Amino acid sequence: MAVVAASSALCFKSSPSITPSSKYLNYPGNFFRVTVESRPCVLTAATGRRGLLGSSRAMKNEFSEVGDGAEEVEQTVEPKEALLYSFTPLLFVAALPGAATVRSLFGPFVELVKSLNLPDWLVHWGHPGNMAVVLFAMGGYGTYLGFRIRYSDDVEEKAKAKDLHPKLLGGMFFFFALGATGGITSLLTSDKPIFESPHAVTGFIGLALLTMQTILPALFEGNPGLRNVHGILGSGIMTLFLIHAALGLQLGLSY
Repeated sequence: MAVVAASSALCFKSSPSITPSSKYLNYPGNFFRVTVESRPCVLTAATGRRGLLGSSRAMKNEFSEVGDGAEEVEQTVEPKEALLYSFTPLLFVAALPGAATVRSLFGPFVELVKSLNLPDWLVHWGHPGNMAVVLFAMGGYGTYLGFRIRYSDDVEEKAKAKDLHPKLLGGMFFFFALGATGGITSLLTSDKPIFESPHAVTGFIGLALLTMQTILPALFEGNPGLRNVHGILGSGIMTLFLIHAALGLQLGLSY
């Protein structure tokens, strides 16, 4: 404003006086004519005002850019925890055991495995190969025996099936739980994230359902209807583990 006032004062001092034009005296309102020499002064005042506005806008832009930069820095510094890239409704299941805690617990064993200099194919495909044998040999035959218990008319065959069925599926449960640690070790030795795949999610769900499945036979005497639940749940668990195996193969081929 001071620049505008100063330039305006200089204009009025240097410019000739504004005189009414005789040409326009006959028109209403008495138009006035401004001499040409006063126009540069008016332009100077306007230019000074624009300069002030331009500088203020530049300062505002600089402050806004600084502010945006500060926000970006805050966003990059803010720690973020990786969530599971899996089925959205099941995220909370795999989020229960913290990945950082598991990494710290498995750290010494992972370093030991790395120091053994095992072949890459063995570290990469050892877990899938072992679990495939457990799933199809123990789980598959154990499921078959479960159906024979329900539908066989041979008393001797049914008795053998009743003896072998819980042993095979109990062994499958044990080796699956043990194999989960092998899968985690395989991922950590390859420097890959854990608990961040549908394979991990289905594995957690399958182990939880197997735990329920092992409890049901103890309740058969009080509630015979649970035998049907046991059979249906067992079939569902085997279907889930087949999907689990397919997702594991997809995960293994992804890196």
